[in-house]
Amino acid sequence: MTTIERNKIVTALVDPDKVWDIIVIGGGATGLGTAVDAASRGYQTLLLEQADFAKGTSSRSTKLVHGGVRYLAQGDIALVREALYERGLLLKNAAHLVKNESFIIPNYEWWGGAFYTIGLTMYDLLAGKLGFGRAKHISKKQVISKLATIQQKSLYGGVVYHDGQFDDARLAINLAQTALEQGATVLNYFKVSKLLKSVKDKITGVTATDIETGVSYAIKGKTVINATGVFVDDILNMDKPERKPMVKPSQGVHIVLDRSFMPGEDALMIPKTDDGRVLFAVPWHDKLVVGTTDTPIDEHSLEPKALPEEIDFIMRTAAKYLTKAPTRKDVLSVFAGLRPLAAPESGSSKTKEISRSHKLIVSDSGLVTITGGKWTTYRRMGEDTVDKAIAVGGLSPRATKTKTLQIHGSKTDVDRNNHLYVYGSDEAALLALANENPEWKQKLHPRMPYIKAEVIWGVRYEMARNVEDILARRVRALFLDARAAIDMAPLIADLMAPELNKDDTWKKEQVNSFIKMAQTYLLEPYQPTT
Repeated sequence: MTTIERNKIVTALVDPDKVWDIIVIGGGATGLGTAVDAASRGYQTLLLEQADFAKGTSSRSTKLVHGGVRYLAQGDIALVREALYERGLLLKNAAHLVKNESFIIPNYEWWGGAFYTIGLTMYDLLAGKLGFGRAKHISKKQVISKLATIQQKSLYGGVVYHDGQFDDARLAINLAQTALEQGATVLNYFKVSKLLKSVKDKITGVTATDIETGVSYAIKGKTVINATGVFVDDILNMDKPERKPMVKPSQGVHIVLDRSFMPGEDALMIPKTDDGRVLFAVPWHDKLVVGTTDTPIDEHSLEPKALPEEIDFIMRTAAKYLTKAPTRKDVLSVFAGLRPLAAPESGSSKTKEISRSHKLIVSDSGLVTITGGKWTTYRRMGEDTVDKAIAVGGLSPRATKTKTLQIHGSKTDVDRNNHLYVYGSDEAALLALANENPEWKQKLHPRMPYIKAEVIWGVRYEMARNVEDILARRVRALFLDARAAIDMAPLIADLMAPELNKDDTWKKEQVNSFIKMAQTYLLEPYQPTT
């Protein structure tokens, strides 16, 4: 979406006679999934996101499309079965981004092999025809051949099972594109500041402000959906101030290391750490993502910060299982995300007692709120939310189409050795764009595979509006190597400015802002190269 196209869409919001069937607040996994579902059913759909798509939780996951082995252990069979079904659909509908990944659980107790094999066999059976492969026990020698850097002392063997791995922010961008293709209007950097109501106190729309211009718009809608993740209570308070919080946020932290710490293609799953958590080490874009934590917090933010104790926990646990213990200097990036967990009725603050299932609430005013859930079940969450919106808004019922709807870019025969595979069916068009200007074929940084054409593409076709959008979510440099991302910022600004009709002042502000934010992804301050 170019600047001209965006301006045209924004101008159309002024139409006083326009009444949307469904207005979705929130451009993360849940909001985007809801917009895709609503638009594909033929409803007039508008999605408004206060920052960039997937800016919050939805770009900060463990990069897994999974049923949740942990939830199976907790006895939540229904949630696991639903998530495994959705995992199978995602592999079919977003084939370029979702892959079948093998995970190894190393066994350091003699009984571990049989115990985990039995449990994971049940996990596989719950997936039915959409299974990714059966779990099996493997010998100590086989574990070492797959995980060459695994601690071998007291190792008895291991269990291999299969789950999904993906790129979260890239999927979010593709969902936004899919929603557009289905007829929806989606806008990032559009913040809802007020809920419009009738004399009978029923919601009739929203007031939203274009963050880039400061101009506010009154937008009418038959139904309004609150799909803002950890921010749902902010919207609920617009409807009914001083209400009891609906969400109890939990923070998850990950560190990113060089692949030399675990060079194989298999992922590592540690089923029970010192404090009972699950920890993963997952190959991702030629790096290793290690996490996650599960820390109850009281405040929510678009840029949550990793706590020192969370980082220490991950590094300490990784050191127990890997022959090479990571140090603070080895950490290429550290990122934190907030999970929008539905708050427990009892008031318990233990996140393991808080439901991972999604919940739908309809306020007296007609506001539909969706919360909880996880990336893997985004499609089902969208379907359930639209079903509820149909009833609340008196819309003509239409069946969902998203079970078989191909997500923008979906392509089965991608070459995952080429970083451009994340563009799927768009890869050829991106390469054609690169051929328009020989300079656009050049790499953005010697340590990163990205080329200049990806920046131009991100602005023209993926709604990127600033340097952070490109470096954090169109390409994943900030999450993979924050130092390289800092080095790249001036070049990104130079490439974006003419595309967005921006001046040198904008470029300077963008670079300074990004570098300040990117420093929080590092454990030690970094002075960018000139």
